[in-house]
Order: sequence, then structure tokens, then C-alpha cells
Amino acid sequence: MQLDNGQEIGDSLAWWVTGPGEGALRHVPVRSGENNANCGWVTVEARYSGISRGTEALVFRGQVPESEFQRMRAPFQQGEFPFPVKYGYANVGRVISGPKHLEGRPVFCLFPHQQRFQVPQEAVQVIPDNVPAERAVLAANLETAINGLWDALPAVGDRILVVGLGVVGLLVAWLARQIPGTQVTAIDLNPARRTQAEALGLRFAECPDENDYDLVFHTSGHPSGLPTALSVAGQESKVVEMSWYGSQRVEAPLGEAFHSRRLTLRSSQVGQIPSYQQPRWNYGRRMRLALELLADDRLDCLITGETRFADLPEAMGDILANDGHTLCHRIVY
Repeated sequence: MQLDNGQEIGDSLAWWVTGPGEGALRHVPVRSGENNANCGWVTVEARYSGISRGTEALVFRGQVPESEFQRMRAPFQQGEFPFPVKYGYANVGRVISGPKHLEGRPVFCLFPHQQRFQVPQEAVQVIPDNVPAERAVLAANLETAINGLWDALPAVGDRILVVGLGVVGLLVAWLARQIPGTQVTAIDLNPARRTQAEALGLRFAECPDENDYDLVFHTSGHPSGLPTALSVAGQESKVVEMSWYGSQRVEAPLGEAFHSRRLTLRSSQVGQIPSYQQPRWNYGRRMRLALELLADDRLDCLITGETRFADLPEAMGDILANDGHTLCHRIVY
């Protein structure tokens, strides 16, 4: 959705990726439909936004493949891949004008890193009273995890392995652990991930301890994780691939026991709700669910750092570096 019509009412600073590993804060016009309150538009003043490290690192480095330029567009993206582009989708703010029932309310919006913006009211979701605005930056990641479980269809009592403990992997494991009887193991080569895994009540390991899992999620973002996921899936079980590699080539070992075990390799991507859910669910309802589930205080362990919005041009490279420590990084406005 592009904000390219309506009236200009001022400008705001926004984060733009301007070249490979480069970015800047630029003034952008803030536009709305005529008489925005009566037409159902809202003006939002940002308080926080979250950096989705996996996807935003690919954008920052110019690694979005040309074949995916359109499918990879964020809902309120401006500019075109590879550069310059205004990209992001985890903005938490307060409605400062709009329909009376929304004025003053804290909201989440799939909007890039920007101080102030206007969107149709249906593009924002009110944050529940029991969810701190600071934590709500996790909503987009949790929405991805929800969709991953919908694609996987885990069952009561399943032995489940999650390979790769970034934010999405940890959220997938946390959700799966709440299904009665499941035995969930969360693995990562980085031993520092034990802290977050155990804080969420998960069993942590650095490598799989069996090779007969009922369901395996691959969420590491590294090509080396997929062979691990395939090697430990049991007979007739499913491997759900949730990593997105951009233009990077990935080798999938489909020899060995892949056929004899009759494995299923299934992709999962948050951009489309699974077909069996579509009669009852839409994107708004899915996002409301994600926000409601964020009421668990333990999820604060997934936010591992903060940066002032004004400091983004100097800080973004370090935030997106693969240092093994950063999970969700929060921007403060």
C-alpha cells in the first residue's frame, strides 16, 4: 500500500536504506485522505519500532533477489528494491488524531521506521491493556510464528524440534510447548541462546539428541541448518522451512533417507494464511491474536537491545551484524 495520494500535512523523518550497508534518515511527506478523521484515517506518533533482523539484514545488504522485488514489498514500503527503499514492519505508536474511539490509543502497525505517519484506520491494531507498548514490537514476529504452526499442524503429544533460535524460532518453540503433551527441544549452535530458551520454559540443546522427531521446524536462516532438520525427522514426518535466504543458494540433501522416510518438506511464509484457515481468519484477526498472546511477561527476554531513532544511521550496521547476541532490537523515538 502506498501513501501517494491525499493531502500533504507536513513531513517526518524516516529510515531509508540508500545503498549496500548504508542508510540515512530522510524527510518524507506525511499524507492522508481529505479530512482524515471522517474518512477513517489515523495519525500515529511512533514510540517504538522493532528491527526484524533476518529480513532487514537482506534488505540492508541488497540481497533481495530481483524475482522477489514485488512479493517482498512491505505493506507501507516506499521506494523500490534494491535501493533506495524505506522498509520495516513493526511500528508501535499512539494515535494522535483520527476517529474518536482510537484517539490516544496505543496501536501496532506494519509500518517502516518513521516518527509520524498516517494510514487508514484498518491498518492499525489497538494494543491490549495488558501488553506493554515496549513489548508490542514483537507482534510481527509472533504473527510469523503463528502462521508457521498453522502450516505445520502439530498434534497433541508430538516430539518437536526447532532448529535455530532467533526471535521467530524461539516464538515457534514457545507456542508449540503450550500444546498439551508436546516434547519440544530448541537447538542452536550458540550456547548463549540457552538463556532465552530456558526463560521461556524450553528445553535447550546445542545439537539434536535423537533422530526420530514427529515435526521439525527450521528457523536458523543458515543453509547448514536444513540438512540438520532433514536428518532428524522421523518416518513420515514433516520439516517446515521458515528461513528465507534471499538470493543465497541453498543445498537441500534430498538423497540418503529423505525418500525412504517419506518426509515432507513444507515452506511457510507469513504473507499468506493457509488455505484451510482462510474461511475463518484474515490478517487483522491473526494480528489481534498475536497481540493478545504478547501478554506473557517472559517474552521480554527476546528484546536484547535499544537504540535511539536519531542514531540509526551510525548503528544499523552493527545491529544487523551476525554477532550471535542480538535478537529483537528496539528503536526508541
